[in-house]
Amino acid sequence: MSVLEQTLSQKAIALENEYGAHNYHPLPVVLNRGEGVHVWDVEGKQYYDFLSAYSAVNQGHCHPRIVDAMTQQAKTLTLTSRAFHNDMLGKYEKFACEFFGFDKLLPMNTGAEAVETALKICRRWAYEKKGIGENEAEIIVCDNNFHGRTTTIISFSNDPVARKNFGPYTKGFVKIAYDNLEALEKAITTSKNVAGFLVEPIQGEAGVYVPSEGYLAKAKALCEKHNVLFIADEVQTGIARTGKLLAVDHENVKPDILILGKALSGGAYPVSAVLANDSIMEVITPGSHGSTFGGNPVAAAVAMAALSVIKDEKLAENAERLGEIFRSELTTYIQTSSIAKLVRGKGLLNAIVINDSEESNTAWNICLKLRDNGLLAKPTHGNIIRFAPPLVMNEAQLRDCVSIIISTLKEFE
Repeated sequence: MSVLEQTLSQKAIALENEYGAHNYHPLPVVLNRGEGVHVWDVEGKQYYDFLSAYSAVNQGHCHPRIVDAMTQQAKTLTLTSRAFHNDMLGKYEKFACEFFGFDKLLPMNTGAEAVETALKICRRWAYEKKGIGENEAEIIVCDNNFHGRTTTIISFSNDPVARKNFGPYTKGFVKIAYDNLEALEKAITTSKNVAGFLVEPIQGEAGVYVPSEGYLAKAKALCEKHNVLFIADEVQTGIARTGKLLAVDHENVKPDILILGKALSGGAYPVSAVLANDSIMEVITPGSHGSTFGGNPVAAAVAMAALSVIKDEKLAENAERLGEIFRSELTTYIQTSSIAKLVRGKGLLNAIVINDSEESNTAWNICLKLRDNGLLAKPTHGNIIRFAPPLVMNEAQLRDCVSIIISTLKEFE
């Protein structure tokens, strides 16, 4: 790499370091173009994207149908706020409600906003429908959850980096072990004030932890038995990522409240949503919740296009098929590996566990070498590497990527 080429990346990184808050630790690569499963850096090197913006780019980078919907709408009307109606929001709400099978949709922008919205809906439902005393509602959450980084959400996180020096914390949350039905039943039956159970069908940020088969269905049954709302955070696992439209679909679970984001826009624009049936959503009344940008015409157009791509291109089916190949190939390699000890996941949401401690930098160094070899991924929790490529990937590309991953791991054996 020439001095001039080095300067392109170094200058971009230096600008971020000087003028941006240091709230991320990015892999040292500077991207300026993307198409399908590939991205290119400022020096023109091509990479496979194996993170997909944390599953926001399920439909691939710059999908022409999504980009076209965004640009066409942006030429006519971008924002009205909710002070007025626009001609796109109702179409989008109807489209998404029919797509996912709910009565109502509340539009927001980011995943964390959607989670906060779901918490508010659950609490108001608890007071107005279940009869819990005001300010007494409790929502059960799981250890090692990741639902965002707002003040309320970090109040029930056990990630010390996300929590430290951001208190005081919001009350009203009960933490239990993930994938533990006994703990859930105890929490529900111990208190008369339990309003909801907020859960990730697969814990992504925690390291792609897949719960035991039947856990979600039995958890939903417990919630139904005790009149507790089952709230599924599918911001990362939804929209075909795990081989089904929703991760809860693997166990035929219908959430009482569904939280969506990320790939709801195909990564082109911030779009999130909360869906529920009338008996729950009717607790939201004018002035009780809102967003200037939530439900804007561009978001509506983008989301409809993004969901149509998922269906028309059969991306859930593709994710399921390619995920089985990915885990099979990596499992075969790991049987004789000293550096990797486990691969887990569903569909094209997968992770490998590196045979080292969480405090080590081995996974980070492997990701640096993967970058050098033309594939971009990031560690999570020190010794786990998450792999989540765009769902438009084909089998030949996947096998090429598996070859890159295995050859890179061999360099660390």
